[in-house]
Amino acid sequence: QVQLVESGGGLVQAGGSLRLSCAASGRTLSTYGVAWFRQVPGKEREFVAGMSAIYANTYYADSVKGRFTISRDNDKNTVYLQMNNLKPEDAAFYYCAAGRVVGYNPRNYNYWGRGTQVTVSS
Repeated sequence: QVQLVESGGGLVQAGGSLRLSCAASGRTLSTYGVAWFRQVPGKEREFVAGMSAIYANTYYADSVKGRFTISRDNDKNTVYLQMNNLKPEDAAFYYCAAGRVVGYNPRNYNYWGRGTQVTVSS
């Protein structure tokens, strides 16, 4: 079992930055594919960024490429999402997820955090 806890969300002006953290316990996170998803009310959960387990290959949604960066600190068993140049359309509830392999489909992931809210004012 892996427990995931997100933090770092909040209110930021458009153009600003936030760094989300996802702290894991129970298992070593580096052995899992990890990802960030986001969701707004009434819409499906959307893939934002992911990182594979072994080679730490990274994947991004087109909408965040060049602005968001996913990274992992194995010593802290934590995954991060650095979000720069935030736009109002980035506002959502952001979730961290872990699974056997990284993928764009939420069904790839067995473990989820409870999420953290990101609000972007225009």
